[in-house]
Amino acid sequence: MKTIDSIPTSKMQRASKLVSTGAKVGVNYLKYYGDKMINPETEAKDRLNKNNAEDIYDGLKQLKGSALKVAQMLSMEKSILPQAYVEKFSLSQFSVPPLSAPLVLKTFKTYFGKSPNEIFDTFNATSVNAASIGQVHIAEKEGKKLAVKIQYPGVAQSIASDLAMVKPIAMSMFNIKGKDSDKYFKEVENKLIEETDYVLEMKQSKEIALACSHISNLLFPNYYEDWSCERIITMDYMEGEHISEFTAHNNNVEKSNKLGQSLWDFYMYQIHVLKKVHADPHPGNFLISKNAELIALDFGCMKAIPNEFYVPYFELAKPENIQNKAYFLSKLFELEILKADDSKEELEFFTTMFHEMLSLFTQPFHNEHFDFADKNFFGKIAELGERYSKSTDLKKMNGNRGSKHFIYINRTFFGLYNLMFDLKASNIKINNYKHL
Repeated sequence: MKTIDSIPTSKMQRASKLVSTGAKVGVNYLKYYGDKMINPETEAKDRLNKNNAEDIYDGLKQLKGSALKVAQMLSMEKSILPQAYVEKFSLSQFSVPPLSAPLVLKTFKTYFGKSPNEIFDTFNATSVNAASIGQVHIAEKEGKKLAVKIQYPGVAQSIASDLAMVKPIAMSMFNIKGKDSDKYFKEVENKLIEETDYVLEMKQSKEIALACSHISNLLFPNYYEDWSCERIITMDYMEGEHISEFTAHNNNVEKSNKLGQSLWDFYMYQIHVLKKVHADPHPGNFLISKNAELIALDFGCMKAIPNEFYVPYFELAKPENIQNKAYFLSKLFELEILKADDSKEELEFFTTMFHEMLSLFTQPFHNEHFDFADKNFFGKIAELGERYSKSTDLKKMNGNRGSKHFIYINRTFFGLYNLMFDLKASNIKINNYKHL
């Protein structure tokens, strides 16, 4: 794969890159208008989505950092984006052009005052994995095989300006209006800033590995503070396949269920016991060992769940509460989904919408066991998301809904459900975490 010798770091350079990407998208639309005059509109629209997805992704992968991280987050929203975007943006999870060797060496000199070969016994300057915020190199020290994650230059400093550029697109895509929308973008900005703090990630990684060490078939790397700093983090190199690689060949139901139970228990224990969760459950953050054990990586994005959000959120996972109209309404207000100044039309629309969504999305919690391999369940979620994404009534209303905590908690559940479906995990014990 071609390497990158430099990353645009100034606000002007990054804005210029986005403008040139926008110009390519504009040309794609001109082609589309001509295309649909002579070809079926559905075919023309598919070509437009494919071309736009490719040009947008190509622009973002040069910028790396928070701009690419947003694409990674959107790739998990399979019911919102056209498939062409999902497929292209999914590459940001673990397949983007890495930094060149000279830039890697320069980064080590900046933070350690010495080259990696002066720190480790061996160091491979060619990256084995490049993602949105950093890339991974293999090293050896004192007989240990290590993974050394290096953060891209300028990522931490460009978060605020990147989000300011992305904000108008996101507000349009999700129909967000009003000045109080800033709380959502501030939540994303704060989490992205945390993800660039590798000292914090080291602390969180060690804490979660210790707290969840009792969960069956779940492995974590060891982390090494002496060979880490605020922009470089060193851990054990873990051998395994990405979930997508494993599911491509696995036909063993027992393995699927074993892995799925470990993954589900890991998340339920964090959410319900620790009240803090690994809010980045995409395939690039998990490996499957040769013994079919789940390996959890990358704890830069941890979301604390305050009790004032946790209680009403999970009260609405109970079917008896969803069916109790007065109680259901009170919880929607508590979670800021409904507002005191909503019109009668807005109250009726969003009450109906969230009743339908929660009745479906919380189904795994309505029984002691659940089949996450059920295509019918996930098909209904996709259909519901597509229907509301095309709703003309919704586009007329302010989509600025819900507590800021929804952003990362919903992201966690969407990502977790998708991973459980990819694993084809069935007969999963939902409340197993209570017995761990």
